[in-house]
Amino acid sequence: MLVPTSAQMPHTVRPIANCFGLHQSSILNLDRCCRWWGTGKKMILPTRSMLESSNGAPSGRLVKKRKIVEHIILLRAKPNISDDEEKDMLDYLYTSQYQMRGILAISLGRIEDPNSENFTHAVFMRFQQGEDIAKFQSSSYYSKILDEHIKPVSYGSVSVDFESEVEDDIIPLFRRGEDFNYGVEFMLLISFMETAPREAMEDALASLQKLLTQCSSFIVQATYILCQCFVQNLKELFVPAYFYFVSGCCLNHMDNGYNHGAVIRFASLDDFKLFRDSKEYNNMWASKFQPIVEKSLQLHFTVDPVGNQLM
Repeated sequence: MLVPTSAQMPHTVRPIANCFGLHQSSILNLDRCCRWWGTGKKMILPTRSMLESSNGAPSGRLVKKRKIVEHIILLRAKPNISDDEEKDMLDYLYTSQYQMRGILAISLGRIEDPNSENFTHAVFMRFQQGEDIAKFQSSSYYSKILDEHIKPVSYGSVSVDFESEVEDDIIPLFRRGEDFNYGVEFMLLISFMETAPREAMEDALASLQKLLTQCSSFIVQATYILCQCFVQNLKELFVPAYFYFVSGCCLNHMDNGYNHGAVIRFASLDDFKLFRDSKEYNNMWASKFQPIVEKSLQLHFTVDPVGNQLM
């Protein structure tokens, strides 16, 4: 499989769980260890260390934000899709960023576990503005990809678009650097019940944001898909400078049935599993979300660079 030039260097950051040999039910215990151990040069992740003060504490600086639009595509591949057909589909989607203007970042892959809607592949794309998504979807290049490499091997898809803000810096904006070359992308999509009290929804989303902030030592970036009425309340919560917290509002929730969610990039599969299987996350989901959620999707895929040649 073709690999971008930026990803051809050796991957030197080891999974945190492997470094400590820990398999604990509480993820916060592991996170506290990581914060202490993070003062050692070998364990400081480049993306975060560039934003930290000299003593490892959050710098407290004012962070300039930039508005962006993010696009999620969920695909259902046919059962008889071949390895070559799957590779071509992912290659063409991934390298579209080199053909189309306005695409800031992209990650994609095969969804690891079965899900209630039988989605098999997921694509995450970041655009400069909403008009860029419309241009991308109406372009002859993308139409050709759909007709020749996606529709023949799939039987349905769902897309989610949302406006958001991200730190106006190269690494978090373009998702570049060693931290973003590998890892696990976790997508959480939910639809609250129409009868769910607003206070309960706000409490659930704030609990999720608080947990992600507490686990920020091994989360590379977290993006929230929120209705606009929740954005300001969550922004007022403390977020460390080295944690890329992004919030926004869903643009097309009437079409796909999901109106809230999160996209979280973990540094490794071990880190993702520790988070997903932790008592903190599962207790939060059972107590805060399940009573007021109508439907939900929890998907993850391994991030692996796909191609660097124009298709």
